[in-house]
Amino acid sequence: MKIPRSAVKALSVLLAGFILAAAPGPASAISIPEEKKLADKFMEQIHNQGRLLDDPVVLHFIRTLGKDLASKLPPQPFDFTFYLIYDKTFNAFAGPGANIFIHTGLLTSLNSTHELAGILAHEIAHAASRHVSQSIDRAQLVSIGSMAGVLAGVLLGSTGSGEAGQALTVGSLAAGQSNMLAFTRENETEADQKAVLYLRKTCYDPNGLLDSLTEMREADYQGVEGIPDYFKTHPGTGNRIAHLSALLADQDAVDPLPACPKTTDYNMIKYRVLALYTTTKTARKKMETLLAESPGDPALLYGLGLAYTRINRREAAIAHLQEALVQQPGDPAIQMALGGVYAVDGQYRQARELLMPLTDDPVLGPAAVYSLARVKMDTGDIAGAQADFTRLVATHAKTFPRAYYHLADLMSRQGQTGASHYYLGVYYHEIRDLENARRQLKKSLETLTDETLRKDAEKRLGKGDPKKKRKTR
Repeated sequence: MKIPRSAVKALSVLLAGFILAAAPGPASAISIPEEKKLADKFMEQIHNQGRLLDDPVVLHFIRTLGKDLASKLPPQPFDFTFYLIYDKTFNAFAGPGANIFIHTGLLTSLNSTHELAGILAHEIAHAASRHVSQSIDRAQLVSIGSMAGVLAGVLLGSTGSGEAGQALTVGSLAAGQSNMLAFTRENETEADQKAVLYLRKTCYDPNGLLDSLTEMREADYQGVEGIPDYFKTHPGTGNRIAHLSALLADQDAVDPLPACPKTTDYNMIKYRVLALYTTTKTARKKMETLLAESPGDPALLYGLGLAYTRINRREAAIAHLQEALVQQPGDPAIQMALGGVYAVDGQYRQARELLMPLTDDPVLGPAAVYSLARVKMDTGDIAGAQADFTRLVATHAKTFPRAYYHLADLMSRQGQTGASHYYLGVYYHEIRDLENARRQLKKSLETLTDETLRKDAEKRLGKGDPKKKRKTR
């Protein structure tokens, strides 16, 4: 009998909660060196999925918030690292080695920094309590590699090859789920309690965690498919809400929270993610409706400007971003977006005026350099463009793989055929189109004279599976 895709996915996500949160007790856990090895293998699997996003603006926001929360903990065996995953579901999870993952769907569903801080504090508490290592010890899988594969596959809903592989994983691991459920609820309660303690040491309101859970709990859903994924991987939500409500009622009597420093408006992050990582038509419709209700909202104007840029409606993008910058003068994210559109639209003077001041910005500097390099390339400054793109691939290749594509174009213009094939091959290699990568890299070796580039081409030709290809934006 064929298992419906929706049922397999639902069971897979449900199982992830049991694997990552259940534990027989503090004394039973894999060792720290074992977890370090597992974390390395696990991250390799996650990277191979091709769904991690290297968005400098969003990652800076998440990591600044996450590290602020983690700084309130006593010394930990692992450094906390925070990642952004391209996935529309409302979810976040802690993997082995204090690697914490936030779905894009979570960011577009929340309404404030306090809510995100609450969920991050909860995931940090899971990692600090070693719930992950305890549950892995209980699972008793055969090897580090198999553990990493199962964890990555179940968490991302892609274990095995197709539905059959997913069904096998679910069937083989789900047998003990009822026995693990009690521990799951205990772990969730412990993580909530610790999250509140962490948050009380910061300026973030612990009620944010309760608000996020309550909002999703009150959503109108029917059946397993409609349940937000965060509840599937974090069971016992009704009890958690009741427990948190009582806990926070007592907490209201403690000293008031300090004021938070001026940081990025959460809606700037929310609408950036909505514009860049969801269906464009849906994102535009939602933000246009909201903007009609709140004319002049800079976050909505910014989000719509990004959405129009994505579909190459440059005139509309410029109009919205210009208005956003009027409403929020000097905002670097808006300035970067508008300068980038000007660069693509051929308005080079305006692009330079906006982008030049951002080149030393710790977050947006590389993006400003990239856009200015394109301006130089389009205006005939070949040497300047080549220098900028070369610097970018040396320091931010994962964020700007298309810099390799532009280098290939620049080499071709200068008659350097071997280098042109090399850079084009590296571009395809970086976006995991390995079939085209191999073709271009092999061509490069026919005429390439630079020994450093030759060695890199040969190294890349010896790696990778040409059957895998990553979807890029």
